[in-house]
Amino acid sequence: MSEPIAKDIMSGNVITINKDASIEELSGLLLEKKISGVPVVDDNGNMVGIATEGDIIVKDTELHFPRYFKLLDGIIYLESFTKFKNNLRKHLAIKVEEIMTRKVISARINTEVSEIAEMMVKNGVNRIPIVDEENKPVGIVTRADIVKSFAKKD
Repeated sequence: MSEPIAKDIMSGNVITINKDASIEELSGLLLEKKISGVPVVDDNGNMVGIATEGDIIVKDTELHFPRYFKLLDGIIYLESFTKFKNNLRKHLAIKVEEIMTRKVISARINTEVSEIAEMMVKNGVNRIPIVDEENKPVGIVTRADIVKSFAKKD
């Protein structure tokens, strides 16, 4: 039996987000679809990056949860909660293009599953977008897809 290829195991209905969408829209999409990352596309549908939960949590931001303590069943904030809310609003308005990973590891529909698994391990990624000749996403292979494919072999 020949080795399975991306086309055999990929999810075909690729959920994408436009590069001009906000972090708030990206967060909502990830939560709604119960996924952890999506390819980012331009207005022509060409993949220009990938955005994940990890990209949303920016280390170099002014977004720090205010410290507080409880006193007599009340909460006393040590820092301005209003400042936090304003910084959160600014953070959520940032465009996906500003936080996405631009160097995307991708594959074609005829790439062998073992090669995709190797790409994931080597590059420390959890998903590999499958693209056509025009760099438009046509599928996505996740770690779970690979595990399922191994289970089906037996």
